[in-house]
Amino acid sequence: MDDLEHQSELGRATIFALSSGQGRAGVAVIRVSGPSVPAVLISMASPVPRPRTAGLRLVTAPGTGDIIDQALVLFFPGPTSQTGEDIAEFQIHGGPAVVAAMLAALASFPACRLAEPGEFARRAFENGKIDLTAAEGLADLVDAETEAQRRQALRQAGGVLARLYDSWRSSLIEASALVEAAIDFSDERDVFADAVGRARVVVEELRELIAAHLNNGRRGEILRDGFQVALVGAPNAGKSSLFNALAQRDAAIVSPEAGTTRDIIEVRLDLGGLSVVLADTAGLREIGAAVELEGMRRTRDRARRADLVLWVVDGAEVGSGTSPPSDARLFDTQESPTCEMLVVLTKADLVPRNKRQDADASEFVRVPDVHVSAVTGQGIDRLEKLIASKASSRIGALEAPALTQARHRSQLEVCHGALERFLAGDLDEAELRAEDLRIAVRALGRITGRVDVEEVLDHVFGRFCIGK
Repeated sequence: MDDLEHQSELGRATIFALSSGQGRAGVAVIRVSGPSVPAVLISMASPVPRPRTAGLRLVTAPGTGDIIDQALVLFFPGPTSQTGEDIAEFQIHGGPAVVAAMLAALASFPACRLAEPGEFARRAFENGKIDLTAAEGLADLVDAETEAQRRQALRQAGGVLARLYDSWRSSLIEASALVEAAIDFSDERDVFADAVGRARVVVEELRELIAAHLNNGRRGEILRDGFQVALVGAPNAGKSSLFNALAQRDAAIVSPEAGTTRDIIEVRLDLGGLSVVLADTAGLREIGAAVELEGMRRTRDRARRADLVLWVVDGAEVGSGTSPPSDARLFDTQESPTCEMLVVLTKADLVPRNKRQDADASEFVRVPDVHVSAVTGQGIDRLEKLIASKASSRIGALEAPALTQARHRSQLEVCHGALERFLAGDLDEAELRAEDLRIAVRALGRITGRVDVEEVLDHVFGRFCIGK
């Protein structure tokens, strides 16, 4: 089925889906959207409830009249509904057999079918109820695991990014109109110069605003995807034990044999309401088998892409005559200018009392920021607070709308590049400068879905679960 046929089929069908979670529950919510909703309600839950008013009804199977359940039923007429179409909502008991019977009854209607992932939200977009940024915000809201992610997703779903990008687009359309007018009056030099000059002022201001939006340290993206933390250090320094202590479960295998961690293991933590992705990595040393060397390559790559590196040093070696490996020798933080580092001394319970002073001595490249013990729990709370503080500092207050999606960043970079070309180009070549502005306007339009959006629709709405 090609895209046009798919769109036509979507417009004809009435869709339904379980919108609440799978499995046993006290209540399950099934939603139906499309032109057959009135017929479904008349057949299964007559009399049809008053619009936007819950009615207690015996829900029956069409044709046989067998009672499926007693449920609360709601009717939301289009176009003043979430999808812009007629919507019915059945709040039934959440037993698997009840849900299965209800879905089978709906499927028996010739014009009804099970919804595809994200199809309810897609219909809302197609009927002008939401824009693409709001749809992505809804998807993020469903996926939100922390309080900060919830707040950011809710703001985006509420249209904060759409309003920002639409205001920029309106300004660019104004500038574009001025340049088009200048072309029409190219023989009148004073009119031409005035129009082009006014357009240039608008473009200069927008270029700075978009540049600042792009160069905000990826704050919104970090909040959405998680603050990336990499545990890095020599083999047997206690990385995996510390990883398990922070995860509060046995997520990584702990072994006295050096080099047992070959690949990267991740867990997601909620620290201070922020999402933190913690990665345990292979130990770094100057020799190793081929597989271990590949693990070390991956460690260095992950560390350079991290927002924070925890350099783990074996506290049991303090005073033993064996100096811990130098982070300057094994990992060059200069290759990751945005990366910060905390030095973590592990196995603090094994450091003799009379040697604890040595733990802060010159044998380390840097004085440890925190001493921890995965066995006793010493210092774990302090380390969690330090990580949360670094994450909070990096993300900031997020009072201004923050860029949250790689798709948005890509289109904004296209827009910014077009504005740069406009300002750097010869303004007497008005036709070329007008094309620069058209490219910029189209790029902003693709973010919210105003123009040329077909290629991104499946990507955006495919993230949703069935029934959303």
